[in-house]
Amino acid sequence: MRGYSPSVHETGTIRKKWTGRLPVALLFPNVYRLGMSNLGMQLVYRLVNEHPAIVCERIFLPEGAAAPRSIESSRPVSDFPVILCALSFEQDYVNLIRLLVKGGIAPLAAARDSAGGIEPGNPLVIAGGVATFINPEPLAPFIDMFVLGEAEPVLGAVLERLLVARDKGFAGREELLVDMAKNVGNCYVPRFYEMISGNDGRLASISVRHNVPFPVRKATLSDCGTAGHSQLLTPDTEFSDLFLIELGRGCSRGCRFCAAGFVYRPPRLWDVEAITAALAEKGDEVQRVGLLGMEMARPHELARLAETLIGSSCSLSFSSLRADALGPELVSLLRASGLKTAAIAPDGGSERLRRVINKGLAEEDVLRAAELLVGAGVTNLKLYFMVGLPTETDEDLEELVDFTFRIRERIGGVGRARGLLAALTVSLNCFVPKAWTPFQYAQFAGVPALKKKIQYLRGRFSGQSNLHLNVDKPDNAFFQAVLARGDRRVGGLLLHLAASEKNWRQLFRLHGVDAEEYTRSRQRDEVFPWDVVDHGVRRDYLWAEYQRALVAKKTAACDTVKCRRCGVCHGK
Repeated sequence: MRGYSPSVHETGTIRKKWTGRLPVALLFPNVYRLGMSNLGMQLVYRLVNEHPAIVCERIFLPEGAAAPRSIESSRPVSDFPVILCALSFEQDYVNLIRLLVKGGIAPLAAARDSAGGIEPGNPLVIAGGVATFINPEPLAPFIDMFVLGEAEPVLGAVLERLLVARDKGFAGREELLVDMAKNVGNCYVPRFYEMISGNDGRLASISVRHNVPFPVRKATLSDCGTAGHSQLLTPDTEFSDLFLIELGRGCSRGCRFCAAGFVYRPPRLWDVEAITAALAEKGDEVQRVGLLGMEMARPHELARLAETLIGSSCSLSFSSLRADALGPELVSLLRASGLKTAAIAPDGGSERLRRVINKGLAEEDVLRAAELLVGAGVTNLKLYFMVGLPTETDEDLEELVDFTFRIRERIGGVGRARGLLAALTVSLNCFVPKAWTPFQYAQFAGVPALKKKIQYLRGRFSGQSNLHLNVDKPDNAFFQAVLARGDRRVGGLLLHLAASEKNWRQLFRLHGVDAEEYTRSRQRDEVFPWDVVDHGVRRDYLWAEYQRALVAKKTAACDTVKCRRCGVCHGK
C-alpha cells in the first residue's frame, strides 16, 4: 500500500519489508512540506535504515483531521513499538503532543510506563534534535529518553540496545532506560532526575536516581568521510528538489545570541573530500544544490567546490552569506551559477549593537557585500535584523533604518547601471534569549516594548520604494521565549494547550503560572533546568561573555588549535 500522496513525487525513499525487523517511526511534528526541508531529519532517516535489522518510516503532522500514517507503508503510529522524534524548534512542542494523541499514543511517559511493556500502541518514545539538547525540560513529561547531541556517534549504540531488548521481549522499560543512561552515554532519561524547587518556587537543585550521569554530555561528531546531505528529494517542500550539503557544523564567530554557535562547539569544517563525497551521492537529474554552513566556509575551498558544481550544470543556493567573506572569486562563481536571491544577516542594526552581540561585521562589510551580490546578478537581496536585543536603544533603531537606506542607495547605483533594480527585503525578528548562550541571563524585551519598536520601524519604512518589510509577531516570540528557558511545569501546560482551543496565555493564567517568570533576567549562580545537559562550555565563560556584551566589547573568534576560553576544546 502506498503512503501519503507526497511520496509519489519523492526520490530516495527507503522501503523495507517488516518481517523480522524492528519497526521504528520517525516523527517530525510538523507538516510534510516543512519536515522534508530538515536535513537533520533526513540524516537520521538514512542512518536508522542503514541497519539491516530495522525498518524506519516517516510520519508527519497530517493536515486537517486525517489520522497520522507513515509515508512508506501508510501504517498508523500505533503499529510502531519505538518512536523517534526529531525536534528543531520549540514551536513544534505542542504539535508533537497532538501528533501522539492523534496516533492513539498516550502522550505522558508516566502513562505509557503504567500501561505495561514496550509494544505497538505503547511505544518507547525517544527524542533528539537541536531544540532538545539546548533545553529538553519542557518536553520531559512526554519523552522516555532524549539522545543529546549529534546522531552519528551515538545512534548506532542506541539501536543495538533496542534490538537486544526486542529479542528479550521488551521485558522492562525501566531496565532498558537505566542501561541506556549508564552505558551508552549521551542519553538523558528524565524520570531519573528530580527537579527540586525552593521556597520561592524556583528550581533549587537536581537529584539523581540509579547513579546515572549528571550532567549528561552531548554527543559530538569529530570527523566524517561524507558530509551530511539530502537522502530524499521532492518538489513538495520549502526547498523544492534542492539537494542540501552540510559544509560543517558549528560556527567560530561566537555571536552571543546564537544557540547553535555554542551547542555545536567545537566548530568543524568538513574537508573538501568529505563534501565531494556527498556531492557524488546526488543523482544526475539534480539541478540545484544548497550549501549549509557558509559562515564557516573558507573562500578558496568554497570557490573550488562551486567550480565543480557549475561544471556539472548545477545552480547554487545558500541559506545566508557572511558579508565579510565575499571575495571576487566567489562572486564571479555566483554570477556563473545564476543566483538571483541572497541573504545577509547583520542582525544588529547599529555598529554598537553588532559589538554587543559579537557579530564582528562592520557597516562597510555589509555595504560592499550587497554591492558585490547585486553586481553579480542578485535581484532579491534579503537583510535579517533583530529587535529587542539587550541594551537596545531608540538610537539603535534609528541607525537600523539609516543603515538600510544606505544599503538601498548603494545597490541602487549598481542596479541602475545594469538596468534592473534589485528588490530589498528587510526581515525583523524578535530577539529570544536561549539557553547555553551568553544571553541566557538576559530578559526578554516583552510584547508591548517589541510592538512599539516594530511600529516605529513600520512607520519609518512605510511608503519607501523598492523595499519590502517582513515582521515577526511579538506574541509568537513571547511563547518561544517561555519554552526556550522553560521547565517541566511548562511541559505540563503544553498537554492542556494541545487539547484546548484557548490562547496559551489564557491557559497559563488559568493554571496560575506566571509566564514572565520564564522570560525574566537570570542571576549568575541560578540553577537552570538545562543544567542536566553538558556541552562542555563553562558557565563562568557564558557569564563573562554576557558582561562583555553589556559594555559592547567584542570577543575574538574561536581558534580550536590554541583557544582555551570556553572549555570545549582543551578541557575545563
